[in-house]
Amino acid sequence: MNIHSILLRSAGVLTLLFSLPSLHSQALYACRDGYVYWISDAPLELIEAESDNLQGVIKEADRTFAFSLSIRSFDGFNNGLQQEHFHENYLETEEYSKALFSGKILDAVDFSQPGIQTVRAKGMLEVHGIRQERIIKTTLNIKADGSMTISSDFTIILADHDIRIPRIVFQKIAEEIRVRVRATLNTDTP
Repeated sequence: MNIHSILLRSAGVLTLLFSLPSLHSQALYACRDGYVYWISDAPLELIEAESDNLQGVIKEADRTFAFSLSIRSFDGFNNGLQQEHFHENYLETEEYSKALFSGKILDAVDFSQPGIQTVRAKGMLEVHGIRQERIIKTTLNIKADGSMTISSDFTIILADHDIRIPRIVFQKIAEEIRVRVRATLNTDTP
């Protein structure tokens, strides 16, 4: 089982990752409480939600990564009915409970050198059960204390993930959702 499938399919994912002997010889950067914010800015309504439930790992040796977010963890909607429609009618979180992004950092990264590096993260983004290959520009800020912050801003087009907007609310939900990700990852070196 590789790093991607372990993170994407296990409930106790990070605990399992750190206990695997084959990964212990590699430095792993991990986060358990990364921040994700999204905004739908449609002509008739502005909808925002956020979560601090992003979990993920970056494996230093081969620059692979995997991130997972519980869709149910989003809050901050304008009202309870809006949140209910988000979960039941659009994201269908009973069936598609997680958003996932896993792949590889395309650019060389010197994890031993503190500083800011902009990289391209290429992988499969899965939202609403639909996987789409994406290249997402990400800023890594490697700290002298062995931690790293990541930040990224990108868009998700609802149609790309088979999220349908009924005609009756077309002016209230944007077809393109802006997403902001911020997380601190700490290293686990043996």
